[in-house]
Amino acid sequence: MALPSWPAPWLWVVSSGLLLLVLVLLVSPHACRARRTIRGLFMARSERLLFRIGYSLYTRTWLGYLFYRQQLRRARNRYPKGHSKTQPRLFNGVKVLPIPVLSDNYSYLIIDTQARLAVAVDPSDPRAVQAFIEKEAVTLVAILCTHKHWDHSGGNRDLSRRHRDCRVYGSPQDGIPYLTHPLCHQDVISVGRLQIRALATPGHTQGHLVYLLDGEPYKGPSCLFSGDLLFLSGCGRTFEGTAETMLSSLDTVLGLGDDTLLWPGHEYAEENLGFAGVVEPENVARERKLQWVQRQRMERKSTCPSTLGEERSYNPFLRTHCLALQEALGPGPGPGPGPTEDDCFSRAQLLEELRRLKDMHKSK
Repeated sequence: MALPSWPAPWLWVVSSGLLLLVLVLLVSPHACRARRTIRGLFMARSERLLFRIGYSLYTRTWLGYLFYRQQLRRARNRYPKGHSKTQPRLFNGVKVLPIPVLSDNYSYLIIDTQARLAVAVDPSDPRAVQAFIEKEAVTLVAILCTHKHWDHSGGNRDLSRRHRDCRVYGSPQDGIPYLTHPLCHQDVISVGRLQIRALATPGHTQGHLVYLLDGEPYKGPSCLFSGDLLFLSGCGRTFEGTAETMLSSLDTVLGLGDDTLLWPGHEYAEENLGFAGVVEPENVARERKLQWVQRQRMERKSTCPSTLGEERSYNPFLRTHCLALQEALGPGPGPGPGPTEDDCFSRAQLLEELRRLKDMHKSK
């Protein structure tokens, strides 16, 4: 895949009308209110018509690529050294290097320090990622793409052209740009000592994948690169699935060990923990984490990684099985020795309600 094709005629007519509407709102004397109105329209729940049209334009046409390029230029000008200060994690022969890109995204380099081989995860700004490749003096041999959105896949073309032997991995269901090696659930990528397993986690997009770096070969913790499935105290929007689909994907992550390090695709920690306090104000673990995050962000330091053990204690989107949250927000599971179909359905409803409340919280 190079670039999306020119829009179908009906899509072009609709998009032109939307662009005209945006221009009228922006030049109106109430520009601030207009901007809030536009944001409200496009951040609404995915079922709403205007959002679905905008999402189709972003993912299926060249307009999405142009929007990504504009984001890239603005972020490079605003954050010439990146939006956050990051620190690599060093293990026994393995380095995980977070790279701040765009306005709040993270790309990652996973490096076998003995073989000097590197794997890039979601390299949306190829210039920033290439700078770290050169600084670390490593060879890029693989790109792992969690999903098709341009803020995660935008650097695939430039990096794969620059590094001729570099393989681009991702789901064939997701239309990953410049995909060379399609992956299925539980497929393993081997690079030097690195053993990385792909896990299918649909919901945000139809083919969304997360990547689990096995800690056993280097006697350290496993690392989960979660893209837009899971953030510190949050989860991604369900753009191409249902609440049940997203719940199943989150349960896939819940099955991993507590010491697994979570490396998310965005810096959303402070905002997410603020919302978690709305639905669970008495959660002591959340309050401690929020205080730490606020100290980090005052110095523009990154908040990743957290651990899955931590996330279980304060992330409301991973706590839909918790009785306190169920009682606060909606119907809970009935008594019994284990989950039932009704239990699963009520948890999906709860997940949907959390997302609705999160959208309302963000728009204030």
